Amino acid sequence: MFVELMPLLKERTLLITVARLDEKLKVNVIPARVKESEDQALTTPLSFTGSAEELDAELGKHLASYVDSHLQLGSTLAEAKAEMDAAAKAARQKTKTSQQTPKSDQTPPKQEPPAPAPSTAEITPSLFAPHAPQPTSADASAQATGEEGRIVTP
Repeated sequence: MFVELMPLLKERTLLITVARLDEKLKVNVIPARVKESEDQALTTPLSFTGSAEELDAELGKHLASYVDSHLQLGSTLAEAKAEMDAAAKAARQKTKTSQQTPKSDQTPPKQEPPAPAPSTAEITPSLFAPHAPQPTSADASAQATGEEGRIVTP
């Protein structure tokens, strides 16, 4: 049982409790926190309940599996923390360098002068070009009528 716990005992203290419940035993393995900022998942306790014979036969395998999972979780959390720290450092560095760049060094982009608009003589007519609206009969009668409603002839 203790051979299986040795890799975990290298990193942290373990509290092991054994209690008798009727004819069975209950074994608790509780990892202690190494740092206050440590993830709560690394202090998840493990409990086994069974007869003395069952615990003798099975506890070692279950402890080995628990220790492997615990070490893998610790490694994964450490890798994730390192990646997040590196990303945060890169973001701070990028922000710092962009703030340090003086504004006088930044030249505004050159604006190209607008191209001269082609004259109406240079425009090639198109079949799809909009046509000037043709006066309707209502417009013609409005032009022919004077201010007082008289008909004006040109």
